[in-house]
Amino acid sequence: MQTLTHLAQQVGERLIQRGWWIGGAESCTGGLLISTLTDVPGSSRYVAGGIISYSNALKQALLGVSEYTLLTYGAVSEPTAREMALGALRQLNVDVALSVTGIAGPSGGTPEKPVGLVYVGAALRESNKERVVVRRYQWQGTREQNKLDSVRAALALALELLPAHPNLV
Repeated sequence: MQTLTHLAQQVGERLIQRGWWIGGAESCTGGLLISTLTDVPGSSRYVAGGIISYSNALKQALLGVSEYTLLTYGAVSEPTAREMALGALRQLNVDVALSVTGIAGPSGGTPEKPVGLVYVGAALRESNKERVVVRRYQWQGTREQNKLDSVRAALALALELLPAHPNLV
């Protein structure tokens, strides 16, 4: 399995190929995603920044997540991850934005939304339109491991959406 730093390097290389910028919207990972991206020397060439929106109030105020979405689906949901990614794309004025929202544990889960449930999103700006992909994961680790697995999933999603050759986008 590749290290997080190696995945972050690969994401960086693909962003540099395109001259693109990346940002993030994080909840349960608390900044670990952007921290991992900036662990790579030279990441200032492609990492714009991130928004840590642990509370619902900040998800709304900083990322534009709708109150309806939060009340209807909850903070840990596909619609919230989607709105977080789009909000980061727009607020940070980047080409790619990743989002993570979930229940890292060890408490806070419910039968409907157990500990380890995480949604990872990615929004891309393509030809004056926006595309969003969200994936659902159910981790089984400790709080720390669930956060690491979520960052790994976000970086893997970025790599999936950024083919190795820019003309394939």
